Amino acid sequence: MKIAVYPGSFDPVTNGHLDIIERASKIYDRVIVGVLINGAKKPLFDAEERVELLKSVTADLDNVEIDSFSGLLVDFAKEKNACVIIKGLRTVNDFEYEFQMALLNKALNPNIETMFMMTNTKYSYISSSMVKELAAFKGDLNGFVPTQIIEKIKEKY
Repeated sequence: MKIAVYPGSFDPVTNGHLDIIERASKIYDRVIVGVLINGAKKPLFDAEERVELLKSVTADLDNVEIDSFSGLLVDFAKEKNACVIIKGLRTVNDFEYEFQMALLNKALNPNIETMFMMTNTKYSYISSSMVKELAAFKGDLNGFVPTQIIEKIKEKY
């Protein structure tokens, strides 16, 4: 069984994230979306909320599991018996950072590969930070995040 881990903060999950999850679910037997708990950051949604939001938007994907983790990504991947880490790329800047992380992860655990997935061009400019800024100024979130979580985001502002 080929198991992949797709890590991120997902604060909040965007249509770009969901696109990567859906596409990865067609390639791998199981995709585990790992919600990173980073104590150094103050997220809009806490880890439990982010897990629940992701569960709601991936409910129709039978081979997708949502979990949270802290610590090293390679440790989480090993714990989940994953052989691949999926990283979504929007820009060249994303690639530079993610390439360095992939090399580090490979040094930490040579048995885990990293697969880069280019975002769909219609989502290439969407980021969670952009969504939060748009929401803070009462902008229209349609097309940027899954419709079923728009009200949850608005409630935070």
